[in-house]
Amino acid sequence: MVGTTHESLHRIFQKDPGLLTKALQKVLGVEFPEPREIAAMNVDLTEIEPVERRVDTLLRAETEEKTYLLVVESQGKTDDRKRGSWPYYLAYLHEKYRCEPVLIVITQSSATAKWASRPIQLGFPGWESLIVRPLVLGPDNVPVIEDEGEAVADPSLAVLSAMTHGKGRNAAAILESVAAALKTLDSDSAAAFAQFVDSCLADSRAKQMWRDLMTDIQYFWRHPLAEQVREEGREEGREEGRHEGRQEGRAEAKAETVLQILEWRGIPVSSSVRERVMACTDLDRLQAWAQRAMHVADSAELLAGE
Repeated sequence: MVGTTHESLHRIFQKDPGLLTKALQKVLGVEFPEPREIAAMNVDLTEIEPVERRVDTLLRAETEEKTYLLVVESQGKTDDRKRGSWPYYLAYLHEKYRCEPVLIVITQSSATAKWASRPIQLGFPGWESLIVRPLVLGPDNVPVIEDEGEAVADPSLAVLSAMTHGKGRNAAAILESVAAALKTLDSDSAAAFAQFVDSCLADSRAKQMWRDLMTDIQYFWRHPLAEQVREEGREEGREEGRHEGRQEGRAEAKAETVLQILEWRGIPVSSSVRERVMACTDLDRLQAWAQRAMHVADSAELLAGE
């Protein structure tokens, strides 16, 4: 089970290796040749000496002309030790496999992306023995996909967008479009992608919104992450007592989600709207309001026509 943002940011490429070449071509504009075959490799770069070195994700991409090794590193913050280990990884892989290694760094931080993109130059100034130029995927170049049609056309890229940009005022539209895209995938892939997104959402309101969206998608509830969510629900239910108490608790949580979406988007909520939402116990109506809250310009529009 994926448990951290670090793991999700690189393991998504193990789940969908083709997404990596797509990111190189479409996001970074690198003229990387289309692979005939792409496969995951052992990430352990440890030598006989007791020094353990592991890359996050390692893929082998077979193209018409040659074979490339795609080294994916998930980076949460700046770490100057990487400026020593990354050149080591590339040199070791080239020596061991006799293939061209390519370093790709993925991050959710603009500052970290700027740091990671700086060339690593080793040797005499003006006559460097080794220069490493990482390719960096981050919030400044991964596209923001808010349109449902775009997300459905390219679900894996939409998932990467949500993992990179899943916070702030754009989050509601991004997560809603991804949820629609996941409905077009097979259940196993969709459940895995759903968990990748969940693991990368640091904002508690965004995470709650995502889990709320996922309650309507049956395959999500067969995934290990869903068991965690269900257990939380069962615990709440035990505290409430009976089924009726659980239903009331779900309605209250859903109502709070509706209000949180409006507040998160910076839309003032009048006392009359707040009272109406919190008094509602109809889960279907609350779900409809949650969807509407992602788009309305005024809180009064939430109840229009009711």
